[in-house]
This record gives sequence, C-alpha cells and structure tokens, in this order.
Amino acid sequence: SFNMNMYLFVYDLMQFCGHSWIFTNMIIRFMTFGKDSLADTFHSIGLVMRLCQLLSVLEILHILIGIDKSHLLPRFLQITERIIVLFVVINSQEEVQGKYVVCVLFLLWNLLDVVRYTYNMLARMDIYYLPLTWLNFSLCIPLYALSVLAKGFTICISLPYFESFGTYSVKLLFPFTFSIYFPYVLKMYLLVLFAGMCFIIRNLLSERVAHLGTGNIKTKRS
Repeated sequence: SFNMNMYLFVYDLMQFCGHSWIFTNMIIRFMTFGKDSLADTFHSIGLVMRLCQLLSVLEILHILIGIDKSHLLPRFLQITERIIVLFVVINSQEEVQGKYVVCVLFLLWNLLDVVRYTYNMLARMDIYYLPLTWLNFSLCIPLYALSVLAKGFTICISLPYFESFGTYSVKLLFPFTFSIYFPYVLKMYLLVLFAGMCFIIRNLLSERVAHLGTGNIKTKRS
C-alpha cells in the first residue's frame, strides 16, 4: 500500500541520514587529524552508530509482517552479528573501543549501508540507476566478507580483556553449580560467525544473479 511504502521510504531515509553522517564525519576527522582520529572513533560517532543499529532491528519486523520481501534468515544473521559485536564486544570493553579495527569496521558498515539505503529509497519510488544497482548487489559481497574478518579480529583482540575483567562470566549456584566463561562463548560464536558468512555470501550471490545476471536490469522509469 501507499502508506506502507511511504513508511519504508521514511525508514530508509532516516537510516541513510544516520549512516551518511557517520561516514562523512569519519572521513572529515581523518582528513583533519590523520591517524589520531582513529583512536577515538567510537567516542565520536558511537552513539549515532548504536542508534542506527538498534533501529535496524525493525527490518526483521518488516519481513515478518510482510511489508519487506527480503529473506528473513540472512537479514536476521547480518543484524544480530552487528548487534553482538557492537553492543556486547565493543561497547562493554573500553580498551577495545580505541583499536584501529573498530574504525575499519565502522567504515565498512557505513559504506555498505549508505549504498544500500540509497538504493532502497529510490526503489520505493520505482527509480533504478544501473551504476547504483550494480554497486548495491556487487559491492556488498566483498565488503561484507571484509566486515566479517574485521568482526572476527575485533572479537579476538577483546578476548584478553574479557578474561582479565570477567565481563559477562557468571557462576550459578542454584539449582546446581554451573559456570559460564564468556571468552569460551565468544570463541564458539566465531565459528557461528564464519559459518553464517558462507550462508549470507551465497544468498548475496543469488540476489546479484537475480538482479544483474539476467540482462534485464531495471533502469530509471520515464
């Protein structure tokens, strides 16, 4: 319906504005302060980044209620990956927030999302540009793979801090003694992360073939 389409357009616009602000802020800060800007990237743009990622949870709801025709499982995995790495790993360990890999990770995320939400906004109006369509369905594959590597590296460098501070590690005494050592949980999640990457990349390749591989790419409607 028109109302649902307008709602999705406004949602995509809000996400585009948020991620564009983050991306532009990071570029300007790097051009102004050089490498010194990388260490406090999280403190500069972390709040907006967290708001955008929390807002992205709505995309799961959009698919569940049928107003978005995307596949549920790949989108769910992509969103939960970001939520876990951003809120559980980076946000909880101040020592990790100043690492350069956080800046790289945020740059990859926002580059992906600026392209994706731009494409989505125009698609809501039945406007399709060939270069943008190609970018949206081609650039996402290598950038997503690189972002997974950055997530994995971020988790690896966070492990010593989780071990030292005991963050999220708990010992339950009732009804029986049971301990949860969180670094082990993160190590197991690394396996899930890379297994999920294979599944998501396969899905992205299928979407690319569906939109670009048939020779009938949509162009701007006159």
